[in-house]
Amino acid sequence: MISEDQLDHYRVEGTKVRIVRDSLEQNDVVGIVVAWDDEQLLIRRPNRKVVKVKRAYTIQLASEPRVWSFE
Repeated sequence: MISEDQLDHYRVEGTKVRIVRDSLEQNDVVGIVVAWDDEQLLIRRPNRKVVKVKRAYTIQLASEPRVWSFE
């Protein structure tokens, strides 16, 4: 799981992240971190809609190649 400091850095900088939920790239959530708690993240997508996802999912920078690892 990603640290509070890293999430805060992404939020302040407005860094676009990718939430990898499964092996299908079409199910990824790409957007900007808005808020979080112990279990969930709030991500603002490019269409300005907000999505709530589990914090346990893999979080990557959207600018980097997608990496899926089965755990």
